[in-house]
Amino acid sequence: MSLYRARGVVLRTIKLGEADRIVSFMTEAHGKVRAVAKGVRKTKSRFGARLEPTSHVALLLYEGRELDIVTQADGIDHYRAIREDLDRLAKAEAVLEAVDQVAQERENNHRVYQMLLGALRSLDQRDSPLLVPAFFWKLLSAEGVHPLLDECAQCQATAGLVAFDLSVGGTLCRSCRSGVPISDEALQLLRRILGGGLSACLAEPASAATAEVEHLATSALESHIERRLRSVTALDHSR
Repeated sequence: MSLYRARGVVLRTIKLGEADRIVSFMTEAHGKVRAVAKGVRKTKSRFGARLEPTSHVALLLYEGRELDIVTQADGIDHYRAIREDLDRLAKAEAVLEAVDQVAQERENNHRVYQMLLGALRSLDQRDSPLLVPAFFWKLLSAEGVHPLLDECAQCQATAGLVAFDLSVGGTLCRSCRSGVPISDEALQLLRRILGGGLSACLAEPASAATAEVEHLATSALESHIERRLRSVTALDHSR
């Protein structure tokens, strides 16, 4: 087995035996990595508290055939404000689950890693109602699922865009409409999120348009990964 160093964010953990855990990380250079952290559930564990979801850590690992082994974990950032706020923690869990479902094991995806760090840092600084849906849309875009928002996905008309159907490419005009209705306010907000205006969007309060964009984002991501997101249900219940 070879020894290597990595930086990563803890996506989730699973109990293994009486004292161990399997930890999934999104790493900077190795994509998603699953590794066994031995003895982390013991009271005297050297790094158990550092390997909780949302933690950003510097790792030393042995590469295994199926699962790697964590031999060292040093905290870089634990995002205290997220951990101390149940609403922020629910949002963080939705972001972590999305990355866990989209990222491929051992497939380098530096862009998604940086997006995840940016989302956690932003959430640690400010609890925004748009953070989760905006992250979902940016994640889909990074995966090559970037919706048409300035013209009809069927006939290329640029006026009267009243519906949204990601399965046919994005927005649709009155003549071609399918999928679900989309308001002009939600469409403008979605354009800003994907067009470089994300920071300003995250500062906006909750509204009918943000709720609409959130619903569209969840539906689009769940369709892309072909499964329901458990954390989104938990997020709804936390409100």
